[in-house]
Amino acid sequence: MVQLDPGAVVEGRVTRVTDFGAFIQFENGETGLVHISQIAHSFVRNIHDHVREGENVEVKVLGRDERGRLDLSIKELLEEPEEIPRPRAIGRQSPQFEAKLRSFMRDAKERGGSGGGGKKGPATAKRKK
Repeated sequence: MVQLDPGAVVEGRVTRVTDFGAFIQFENGETGLVHISQIAHSFVRNIHDHVREGENVEVKVLGRDERGRLDLSIKELLEEPEEIPRPRAIGRQSPQFEAKLRSFMRDAKERGGSGGGGKKGPATAKRKK
C-alpha cells in the first residue's frame, strides 16, 4: 500500500494536465495535484513542456489542504539550480508611444488632474448660481 503522508516520495501516473497543474493518481486510487508552481524551479509558462498525460512521475507529498486533497510537488525532488532563471522581460514600448504617454501625463498634471478620485478642477466643479 502507498503511504501518502507528508514528506513521502511516491510514484504516480499523470491523469490530467490543466493550465494550473497536473493531477497524479496513485496505485491506491487516490489523486493529488501538483500545482504549476511546484513543477520546476524555473518559471513554467507551459506545463505541457514538463509533464504529459499517461506518464509516470515521482512526486513528494507536501500535505493535504483543508478539504483533505493531496498537495504534491515535483520541484521538491529536483536539485535547485545555483541561479533561478527569471522570465524574459517585456521589451520597451515604441518611442512614439512613450512620447504620447509623457505628453498625456504632463497635460494631466497641468490640468491638476490626479488621474481620478482627487479634487475636481475648475472645469468640472459645480458652480453656484
